[in-house]
Order: sequence, then structure tokens, then C-alpha cells
Amino acid sequence: MKIVSGRLRGRNIATPSGRNTRPTSNQTRESIFNILGHADWSAPLDGAIAADIFAGSGALGLEAISRGAEFCLFVETEPKARAAIRTNIEKMGLFGCTRLHRHDATKLKVAPGNLRGAFTHIFMDPPYNKGLWRPVLSRLARQNLIADNGVIILEVSAEEETDLTGYEILDERVWGAAKVLFLKLT
Repeated sequence: MKIVSGRLRGRNIATPSGRNTRPTSNQTRESIFNILGHADWSAPLDGAIAADIFAGSGALGLEAISRGAEFCLFVETEPKARAAIRTNIEKMGLFGCTRLHRHDATKLKVAPGNLRGAFTHIFMDPPYNKGLWRPVLSRLARQNLIADNGVIILEVSAEEETDLTGYEILDERVWGAAKVLFLKLT
């Protein structure tokens, strides 16, 4: 896997070994960021405050930084995935604009010193068909961590039922086994 576009374009992304993560493909990442770059409902990536929750390799957050995001918080509990994210941050020299949390995303509590404001772009790619995105969205909203112009990019199984009461679906795409929803808090 590689960074698709931006200042880090072409850089290799270390991925965790094993089958505990599903890295988002280069093509899907490129499609997601093309949608974000051209949609009138999306905050600009330039200067964005991003979160990559259930981060895996951190590919979505790294892509956001490459395309101009000012900061990204990575949230991941799996040790091999966290090691891959640390490797990527180190290899790409991104220590000053990233933070890595090893906390359970469903119990996420972000201290003010660990971010630079509410998130404008929240990427979530949880394990499929477990509904883990529900408590995360709830916590983010309760803690006022979603910016007024914030967009949530949620990847779920194409067959997964999603009750998104309190959120507006701005766009929805299906790529293979994945459904990607672009959401806004209402």
C-alpha cells in the first residue's frame, strides 16, 4: 500500500501482519478523498483536524495529512496495528502533527492536550457487523468533538444495517464488500 496523493504521494505504508485488520485499498482511499475534495458539504482537507478511529495501519489518517490536514489522532487497540502506525509516523516524519491512542474506541475520551480542536474529518473503519461505530459516534457527539462543519466517513459491511438517527447521510457508496457512508451530525 502507498499514499495515493499529496506531499507524501508514493510513500509506502507499513501494514500490520495477520488478519486482525482490513486495510482500505488504495483505490477506495482515492475514491473517498476524491469525494471529500469535490463535495460542497465537506470541510477542506487543507488545515483539517482529523481522527482515524479503528485505524489499522493508519492509511486514511496518513492520506489526510498528505493532502493537507494539520493534525490526525489515530485510535487503535491492536498491538501490531499500533506498531505499524508508529512505524509509518516515524518513517514519514509526522511526530508533531499526530497522536496515537491505544484506548478502546468505544470508550474514547480525548483529553484537550491531545488534539487541536474538534474534528473536521473523522474516519471510522470498525470490524464489520459488530455495531462498534454506534458508541463511538455517541461519545464524539457528547464530548463536542465533531466540528460544526465536520464530516464522518464510516466504512461498514455492504449488508450491515445502520440506524443513523441524529446524522444526515451526505453520500453513500458501495465498493465490493464495503459500504462507505459520509455523515454529518444534525
